[in-house]
Amino acid sequence: MANTMNKILLVDDEEDILNFLSYNLKKEGYEVFTALNGHDGIDLAKKNKPDLIVLDVMMPEMDGIETCRLIRENESLKNSLIVFLSARSEDYTQIAGFDSGADDYITKPIKPRVFISRIKALLRRTGGTALKAEKVLDFGSIKIDLEKYMVYKNGEETVLPKKEFKLLELLVSKPGKVFTREFILDQIWGEEVVVGDRTIDVHIRKLREKLGDDCIKTVKGVGYKFEF
Repeated sequence: MANTMNKILLVDDEEDILNFLSYNLKKEGYEVFTALNGHDGIDLAKKNKPDLIVLDVMMPEMDGIETCRLIRENESLKNSLIVFLSARSEDYTQIAGFDSGADDYITKPIKPRVFISRIKALLRRTGGTALKAEKVLDFGSIKIDLEKYMVYKNGEETVLPKKEFKLLELLVSKPGKVFTREFILDQIWGEEVVVGDRTIDVHIRKLREKLGDDCIKTVKGVGYKFEF
């Protein structure tokens, strides 16, 4: 069962979806609050300080992107995780969501067990706050020990050079978030003048060879993201 201290806010203009998700979350022991629009969602968030907020993207009056942006401007909600739930799976919609401050993006329709699993994984990895608090990150078949610079694939130790490890660490810091090539270059290689786009491609290819093709996705013309 989940820790009853975990509070989750659901914001969606479809009442049947709210009831469906709320029922399944409460079964797991979560304390759940619901709102049918962004304005009420923000008010409930300020009042209850949820550990995690699930936002629908397409809502009348104030959409999920704007709601997320306003929540992120509130200092008292800086530690609340925000997850988008949407039938729209286009890359540009997801990028807009992450740019507004989201931590994850779940595409409808989704089975209850999968939804609960994603929510549990987010809360478990972050402890409701920051991913960095965890020393070992668990992504099912892939486990990453941040202190020891070790990666395990299906229990087998996988050796990564420092740059590959740093690249992987960046991508897994926000699963689902699209990191642009420019941002990756700046964060991993900084002032190393000789580095170009080809260098990123090589490192991504090597990571895929060691960890599998499914976990690192290419967003054409933008960059890369980690999924599990």
